Amino acid sequence: MGMFCYQCQETARGKGCEYGGVCGKSEELADLQDLLIYTLKGISEIVIKGKLEIKYLSNVNHEVLKSLFMTITNANFDDAVIIDKIKQMISLRDELRRKVKVEYLHDAATFEVNTLNDMIFKASYAGMIPKDDEDIRSLKQLITFGIKGLAAYTHHALNLGKESEDLYYFIYEALAATLDTELSMEDLFALTMKTGEFGVKGMALLDEGNTSKYGNPEVTEVNIGVRNNPAILISGHDLTDLEQLLEQTQGTGVDVYTHSEMLPAHYYPVFKRHDNFAGNYGNAWWKQDEEFGSFNGPILFTTNCIVPPITDEVRSRIFTTGVTGYPGCIHIESDSEGKKDFSKIIELAKSLKAPDEIESGKIVGGFAHEQVFALAGKVVDAIKCGAIKKFFVMAGCDGRMESREYYTQFAKEIPKDTIILTAGCAKYRYNKLGLGDICGIPRVLDAGQCNDSYSLVMIALKLKEVFELNDINNLPIAYNISWYEQKAVLVLLALLYLGVKNIHLGPTLPAFLSPNVAKVLIDSFGIAGIGTVDEDIKIFMGK
Repeated sequence: MGMFCYQCQETARGKGCEYGGVCGKSEELADLQDLLIYTLKGISEIVIKGKLEIKYLSNVNHEVLKSLFMTITNANFDDAVIIDKIKQMISLRDELRRKVKVEYLHDAATFEVNTLNDMIFKASYAGMIPKDDEDIRSLKQLITFGIKGLAAYTHHALNLGKESEDLYYFIYEALAATLDTELSMEDLFALTMKTGEFGVKGMALLDEGNTSKYGNPEVTEVNIGVRNNPAILISGHDLTDLEQLLEQTQGTGVDVYTHSEMLPAHYYPVFKRHDNFAGNYGNAWWKQDEEFGSFNGPILFTTNCIVPPITDEVRSRIFTTGVTGYPGCIHIESDSEGKKDFSKIIELAKSLKAPDEIESGKIVGGFAHEQVFALAGKVVDAIKCGAIKKFFVMAGCDGRMESREYYTQFAKEIPKDTIILTAGCAKYRYNKLGLGDICGIPRVLDAGQCNDSYSLVMIALKLKEVFELNDINNLPIAYNISWYEQKAVLVLLALLYLGVKNIHLGPTLPAFLSPNVAKVLIDSFGIAGIGTVDEDIKIFMGK
């Protein structure tokens, strides 16, 4: 029946993937993921209309988070896993439905499928509601993609032992609302902003989980060269997986290197105790085809982003865990207590040679909110004396498109009296350029992973407080953000909820924004795309 997917920035022709995803997913997998989301919307309607108490839905809550996370771009490519998850969630849905008395439920809460063909056929129209016009559909997709991002952060927090019934309830509320054909654009815009509000709460919960367990990030120099030991490369975002891997490799002679979004793990005090935590290997996710080949050892994916491996040799060294999956790769499950056995990865590493060096030196990071608060006096003095004229928030995601070279050139050409605040893998476009410092403050302040965009928000709010301003937009901060997948969508909505205006978003605006929805965001919040580097610097610097 074909597919249609436009949830990521690289969607085909800037409109939508119809004949296989740019990410590498098949038409069938895209359809199955759509059906899984449709099923989750049905569960959500039952929970909301049936007025079920969230505290009694523990297993359902957790499986809904996991299911949403699985459908994020580049997370899971395994059809069999998604099929099993659909069956599981339909079973949970039907159990819930038997507990409630509701006069009318949407088809998403009642449909039945018995075969794979049934699933594919059902999925062909499950993602679209016929009564919705272009603008209503656009807003519902914006909310859905934001909820996927919220689920990812909430899932990470759950792994750290942090939960919030309010967050679970809102996820159900928002997903159920996307089935409602009576909601107006005004209703959905309000829900969009509420998604941003809960995005802030979700990132705060995850920040609490990370810092309470691993300590507040510290300014840290991270080695980007290699040692002569066999090694494992860990990619993704889940710090609990890294913690267990480091514990199990201690004393084995096997080193552990981070990759892409796992780089900021080096900033946490707890992980520094491990002498086999060797450094960071490579760059952003999209370069993994070439970098995995030279790493030589096994690779563990804890979350997105997986790029389909181009050789069987590399595929044979890839392991997945958590929400990730790829056909032909060994998947490591956790036991009932969340423990994982990484012995297969460790034994494979011992049999393979050490990584080939692809670069050398060190990079500096660890400028999360508490570290920057400690520097607040120095930062404020530098602003007051004119040494720092402006901060550029360049958080977000990296990607394959050549147009993303814009962000490297932008970082090179902004005035020397400006500082970049970053989080997420967007940093790889400029974190090795050697941009120097201002009064001892590095000109690139890396707060961490994409979810650590929360730190950038906290820094901005702290500066607003210090300078006794009423409006966050009066700070000398400009926002030039790159996006790729659905967690970045949530970060954008969180910034809009906090009142941040004049955000430049690139390298292209989301394809799922209809012209009218895009116009409202432009008129209400000053959202803009990117132009040329020179033109945008003049706009940001007020020249």
